[in-house]
Amino acid sequence: MQTILGSGGVIGIELAKSLSKYTDNIRLVSRNPVKVNASDKLFKADLLNFSDVDLAVAGSEIVYVTVGFPYSLKTWKHNWPILVSNVIKACKKHGSKLVFFDNIYMYDSGSLDGMTEETTINPPSKKGKVRAQMVEMIMKEVETGELTALIARSADFYGPSIANTSMLTEIVFKPIYQGKKADWMGSVNFKHSFTYTPDAGRATALLGNTPDAYNQVWHLPTATNPPTGKEWIEMIAKEMGKPTKYRVAPKFMVRLIGIFVPIMREMVEMIYQYDRDYVFDSSKFESRFNIAPISYAEGVKQIVKTDYKNNKS
Repeated sequence: MQTILGSGGVIGIELAKSLSKYTDNIRLVSRNPVKVNASDKLFKADLLNFSDVDLAVAGSEIVYVTVGFPYSLKTWKHNWPILVSNVIKACKKHGSKLVFFDNIYMYDSGSLDGMTEETTINPPSKKGKVRAQMVEMIMKEVETGELTALIARSADFYGPSIANTSMLTEIVFKPIYQGKKADWMGSVNFKHSFTYTPDAGRATALLGNTPDAYNQVWHLPTATNPPTGKEWIEMIAKEMGKPTKYRVAPKFMVRLIGIFVPIMREMVEMIYQYDRDYVFDSSKFESRFNIAPISYAEGVKQIVKTDYKNNKS
């Protein structure tokens, strides 16, 4: 049995698709789970309740955590420690291996241009401190030999269809398709890596089913030499056959908009990721598995073909 906790999100769905290559015994766990593969087993659970997590993990060889809580610092500070504590306790009890899907928020803000698995952990944001705490909780158990686990880390992500709530979709793909101006934060002049969600799902499934991949951190396959914000906008507009129009929101503007739009209030502390080059290095994974990520141009082409050529918005 391989179990996905938080199976209804973008990564959970892509992961479920990819796990079917390795097993037909997949358990999908969330408040309202929906089948991805015909043979999937569904399990309703409140992941903040240990009894539910205990039952969800029971009988699992591998447990994947792809949970996506609402983008709120208050929610993160409350929910993440409870969830991770519950999962660790359950995995230890049932002898399950753990695969934790992670982001780069804990990395030092001065080390974003060429991030590797060895990049210094020094979170510059409150959300980053929460993410660092989760990794510390997991790796502490690994170091004591109490838990077998790996961290699968992604850059910001983008992808087709099921990923249409990603940031790049919301601020660039959708507005351009609708004839509006794309939005970008900080500056459009810096490079910004994005991980393609189907690549992330395939790679996470592969790592989970590779015994010697455990007890370490892996960056998921992400194309090299990322476009700048301006180049992203131009590439997407060109693929759609739309004019290139955009506006840039500096930090003070994001803060002002946040007075009226709660999600933008949450983005203020993350502006640092857009006022410098943000380059994600996945060469460790690519060298180990001899797998290359999709190119940015092809990724954009696939998204436009899947989500916008049939008049979706």
